[in-house]
Amino acid sequence: MMKQVQSLLNITLGALLIALNIHFFLSPNMVGTGGTSGAGIVLSQFMDLPVGVIMFALDMLLFILGLLLIGPSFGLKSVFASLSLSGMVWALEVYHPLHGPIGHDVLIQIVIGTLIGAIGVAMIFNQEASAGGTGVLAKIIHKFTGLELGRAVLASDILIVISSAWFFGLQIGLYAFFGLLLKGMMIDRTLQFFHENKEVVIISEHSEEIKQFIVGDLEKGATLHSAKGAFSDDQKEVITTILDRKDFSKLKSYIQLTDEKAFITVHSMNEIWGQNFKSFA
Repeated sequence: MMKQVQSLLNITLGALLIALNIHFFLSPNMVGTGGTSGAGIVLSQFMDLPVGVIMFALDMLLFILGLLLIGPSFGLKSVFASLSLSGMVWALEVYHPLHGPIGHDVLIQIVIGTLIGAIGVAMIFNQEASAGGTGVLAKIIHKFTGLELGRAVLASDILIVISSAWFFGLQIGLYAFFGLLLKGMMIDRTLQFFHENKEVVIISEHSEEIKQFIVGDLEKGATLHSAKGAFSDDQKEVITTILDRKDFSKLKSYIQLTDEKAFITVHSMNEIWGQNFKSFA
């Protein structure tokens, strides 16, 4: 139960970051960097409706199309994320309206806003959900054309960027395209940060205690093998384990207290497949 609550809180925080980007940075500068937010920014210039209301209508339309054409493959978390995002954008427009950009430098606003929004998107993706929008459209395109999901998302977002350029001018379109590329790169980097593990290789005179700490206290697995020192010609036991950031910090503190002379190497692992990690299926 607590995990579900924590997951919903993370989704809510992610939606808030995206909403802040849309309301304070993208919408005032009329820059649509894809998604229903970008479509909402474009359409709001021709419809007497807030961006949040347009986003909600588009998201609901896409979810209905998804249910009809693909089936009930959209989880409750995605519905919650989508409703939270459009609701937050609408609330910001009602209770904190803006009458123009918050600054004169559009580029720095796009950079700052995109970084904030991309972190929010990654937080929602990390909970195995999505904020709806063109992600749903991409699945529909993928089903009927066979186009890869990543390319389908890019194709649908580029259409919105082209619309920004068509209606608001080439410069705005270039800003939107730059924001789209930056968003993609930042989402990837943030997800790598969330999923990064550490491969830790330990050589210590207290290997038995360290091994028991890894297996007993951290409840993680480890691999043991023997090695011979080139200079000392002594046999050593080598411990190899893979830990997330939190457990690695605990292990490092324990080793510092147990054996200050221990030899440790650490490698960052961005993707791991197999038992207790990602499934091949």
